[in-house]
Amino acid sequence: MAGQQSTLPNLLEFAVQMSCESCVQKINSVLQGVSGIRSVKINLESEQVLVETTLTSQEVQDLIESTGRRAVLKGMGSDTLRNLEAAVAMLSGPGPVQGVVRFVQLTEEKCIVEGTIDGLNPGLHGLHVHEFGDLTDSCTSCGGHLNPYGKQHGGPRDADRHVGDLGNILAAEDCRAIFRLEDEQLKVWDIIGRSLVVDAEEDDLGRGGQPLSKLTGNSGERLACGIIARSAGLFQNPKQICACDGVTLWEERDKPIAGPGRKSTSKPSANL
Repeated sequence: MAGQQSTLPNLLEFAVQMSCESCVQKINSVLQGVSGIRSVKINLESEQVLVETTLTSQEVQDLIESTGRRAVLKGMGSDTLRNLEAAVAMLSGPGPVQGVVRFVQLTEEKCIVEGTIDGLNPGLHGLHVHEFGDLTDSCTSCGGHLNPYGKQHGGPRDADRHVGDLGNILAAEDCRAIFRLEDEQLKVWDIIGRSLVVDAEEDDLGRGGQPLSKLTGNSGERLACGIIARSAGLFQNPKQICACDGVTLWEERDKPIAGPGRKSTSKPSANL
């Protein structure tokens, strides 16, 4: 299990292509009554869907798009504490692993970490925030786990742990890991500019008895990594065109995170 599974709801703000009241009704029907969704607000004029939920943004987006409408996550956070920060890391590596992981400081004490990572072998994989946002030598130059208090490696529920210790995420048989975690040590304002790394093997949470257990969790090579960048919170992303390569919001939805499918070698905007 990757850390403490979250039961704290947050608001997800989606831009959704809608043209008529029938669109609203169809989206509302697939979201209402779903376990983990607390409330739904849909604005046809602004093509906006707000969902209060404990589900991941990917799960909610899949539900919305099951109606045949395209959806883009524009922001996430708390409706009552809108000024707390949000961040995103776009993960890639030399192999097939890639993904997007988002961080939202939902309260002063609670950080929500949620994401989707593809290309993993089925099973558990260690996930950690690392000290440096340096990708000059791929994931090798990210440094060690974020550990400002000089503690031993541990599990996310342990008092004695690195701040960056997020435990494990579980990849299903389709090689995709979808997760949503709640962490009380991680603070978004402390990790912007650092990096997030997913490992090849299970993190033993410091309990494996191996020489690396109390240092790294003995979780093997670093498969993919990405710099943690500030991103849009709720209602902070009004743009319709991606500044990095000039594509519209909806064209951006259909493009890969990175690679030859993009018009530019620039990284995509963290706000999208």
